[in-house]
Amino acid sequence: MSNLLSHIKGDRLIWAIVALLAIFSFLPVYSASSNLAYTTSSGSTFSFFVKHFMHLILGFAIMYGVHRVPYRYFKGLSIVMLPIVFILLVLTMFQGTTIDGANASRWIQIPIVGMSFQTSTLAAVVLMVYVARYLSKIHGKPITFKESILPLWLPVFFVLILILPANFSTAAIMFAMVMMLTFIGGYPIRYLAVIIGTGMVVLALFVLTAKAFPEVMPNRVDTWMSRIENFSNGEDTEADYQIEKAKIAIATGEITGLGPGKSMQKNFLPQSSSDFIFAIIVEEYGLIGGLVILTVYCWMLFRIVIISQKSETVFGKLVVLGVGLPIVFQAFINMAVAVELFPVTGQTLPLISSGGTSIWMTCLAIGIILSVSAKREELKEQEEGLDNPLEILSEAI
Repeated sequence: MSNLLSHIKGDRLIWAIVALLAIFSFLPVYSASSNLAYTTSSGSTFSFFVKHFMHLILGFAIMYGVHRVPYRYFKGLSIVMLPIVFILLVLTMFQGTTIDGANASRWIQIPIVGMSFQTSTLAAVVLMVYVARYLSKIHGKPITFKESILPLWLPVFFVLILILPANFSTAAIMFAMVMMLTFIGGYPIRYLAVIIGTGMVVLALFVLTAKAFPEVMPNRVDTWMSRIENFSNGEDTEADYQIEKAKIAIATGEITGLGPGKSMQKNFLPQSSSDFIFAIIVEEYGLIGGLVILTVYCWMLFRIVIISQKSETVFGKLVVLGVGLPIVFQAFINMAVAVELFPVTGQTLPLISSGGTSIWMTCLAIGIILSVSAKREELKEQEEGLDNPLEILSEAI
């Protein structure tokens, strides 16, 4: 056991948080999957339990492998991966498939293995690393808007415009995270204002085009518009079925909850094991359980900021925030949707919701964070070693 732990580097608290969320996830996923089990298979939830277990095992393998890679290599990898991401997103637009009877144009079918993969989640991680690389490259230098259009904003624009038609919420979150990272990275605010204004114009043109030619993107724009309108108007319509069931689940849970596996709304709430799993958690574990989950994600946010601040390089600081903050931000959005503080988005609860792609890409991002913190530990050990008189004599010789 000690030999195994000796190979694990990086921030121990991040490892503990990830392990805690992963272990806890088995309870709500196993409970909430009963609805899917009786509608899509033989009625056994054990297969969903095993599937979730395998997703987590592969996720931890990805996290372990990535955290052993020196984080400076991710600069070059982001440049190599960006064209691949473009190709995957284009293929996804044309290959969009259907999963569990729902429109899943954001997914691509992997040949031979028969698995589906959500390309936008990979694009989000690659894009944030790429933006962090560019900002670290120009750090301390005079920045002009014209010079940054081609290397920075053009890739961002292409990635977002390819994701937007099928997944507005992910595109919006990525845009917000890029704006946040560029602001933290010292990009001039006046240029960011231009980008935000341009983004709003492009979004308006896109919506108008989709309305004028509905056969090009059927249902998608209408779906977002109806969700936003229903949320802002506070009207209860048939489209609000999910959120109404989620609120019933949360109200039923009260302070201490009904107990593990005793949720009733899991039988009526669509996507209860993924998009609305927080509602099931509160129903079964009460307000106390919901606050514990919220606290754990806040703890993760705190550790991400600490690791960023302790990094020795600008790229290290920015890449930790670039790939780490979206994880916590997504968790907050998922919880906000369940309590109707935010329109329905389809964002999962990281490391808890079922779904392979979400788990794997979250683990990929956390692996990058651990790689940065591992480098910091390595430098600290070297500094402590040099304080030893024998080490000083050895270095002098």
